Amino acid sequence: MTTVLVVDDEPSVRKVVAAYLEREGFQVQTAADGLDGLLQAEAGGLALIVLDVMLPKVNGLDVCKRLRATTNVPIILLTARGEEFDRVLGLELGADDYVVKPFSPRELVARVKAILRRTSGEAAPLPVLYEGLRVDPVTRAASLAGQALDLSALEFDLLHELARAPGRVFTRNELIQRVWGEDFPGVDRVVDVHMVSLRRHLGESGQAPQFLHAVRGVGYRFGRLK
Repeated sequence: MTTVLVVDDEPSVRKVVAAYLEREGFQVQTAADGLDGLLQAEAGGLALIVLDVMLPKVNGLDVCKRLRATTNVPIILLTARGEEFDRVLGLELGADDYVVKPFSPRELVARVKAILRRTSGEAAPLPVLYEGLRVDPVTRAASLAGQALDLSALEFDLLHELARAPGRVFTRNELIQRVWGEDFPGVDRVVDVHMVSLRRHLGESGQAPQFLHAVRGVGYRFGRLK
């Protein structure tokens, strides 16, 4: 199994990130401080490291610098919003990518997969194209008729999940499991709320939608029926 090390001093972050990575088939090691993370990384056997910048004992930037002297293992930095200096310095020190807190665990997993595909030479998944709509799972960007759509992380995940299977009907529970995760404690009404927001971004109403169709008593489908 591909092993990812998650280094963060917040137990909730370690738990959530590890759960999402394990769900995607990764083996996960965790560390609560920079020194432990550094020791685990130097022991080898890792495919990638998710590394918080603000860590006790040894901060993430110093960990990144020390690792780059001995290994090329990919590193994704976790930084707090507004810490632009840390992000720039981290990239200069050799980090491969960064994610700003608070973040979507699904987006972080997508970044992990993208980096591992790039380093392994594996082909990246193709964008979904449908009647002027473009949804790219690698760059996590969506556009309609060439105009970028300003979607939240959850809105993007929901749109991509629907768009890659046009004509298929998804129940609300299916969408919650695929987008929010099986451990999501909320109610299925959250899907309806995000669908309203997505329709607004796409410029369509519920009366004559081009892309997002409600299926009474069941859930939603994307596009025309096959």
